[in-house]
Amino acid sequence: MAVNFLRTIILYIVIVVAVRIMGKRQIGELSPTELVITILISNIATLPIEDTNIPLTAGLVSIFTLVACEVLVSGVLLKSPKMRKIISGSPRVLIRDGVIDQKQMSALRLSIDDLTAQLRGQGCFDVSQVAFAVVETTGKLNIFQKFGSQQTTNQNLHVKEPKNADAPPVVVVADGHVSESALAFCQKDQGWLGNLLLEKQCPLEEVFLLTCDRSGNYKLVKKEAAE
Repeated sequence: MAVNFLRTIILYIVIVVAVRIMGKRQIGELSPTELVITILISNIATLPIEDTNIPLTAGLVSIFTLVACEVLVSGVLLKSPKMRKIISGSPRVLIRDGVIDQKQMSALRLSIDDLTAQLRGQGCFDVSQVAFAVVETTGKLNIFQKFGSQQTTNQNLHVKEPKNADAPPVVVVADGHVSESALAFCQKDQGWLGNLLLEKQCPLEEVFLLTCDRSGNYKLVKKEAAE
């Protein structure tokens, strides 16, 4: 039992490291090679856990070999557009000027239900409002709506940009823990934080969430009293 526990912990740490080496991606954003490597690693990792007769080093060597292959292939794809197109494919235009390309739909084996579901996910319920819809190599659908259907922006309305408009609120304190980098981003310091908490009569350890922006606007949420 103890052996299985230790082998599982070791493999868990190794797989986390391996995934970090390959980069941060969501499952839906994995390229074909990354998806294959992920499936193989998960299968290989289970073998030494289920069968203690299999040396742990065999699993570790296999996992790092696959990671090395993925890093190598990623480097090749980064430098070779031709290989990138062969392995990862290329984006395809599904809708042009409100007209659906049925041949591309068939080639991608994409149904009308799939298409309309992805359009709704982009906030579009009418195909005729779409100027272009492109299926990326990850399978995600991105759309560019016609001018009359595009959302109005402050730039369109010629609204004057307020000070620090591009500096969103950040988490300064989370569950009693202070983020020094967030304080620096807000151009604040520990003195400002101490004075604020003193004014609100809220000790640091009782702060559940504190957000702030560069204009000094903040929101303080205290921890709820334990029942």
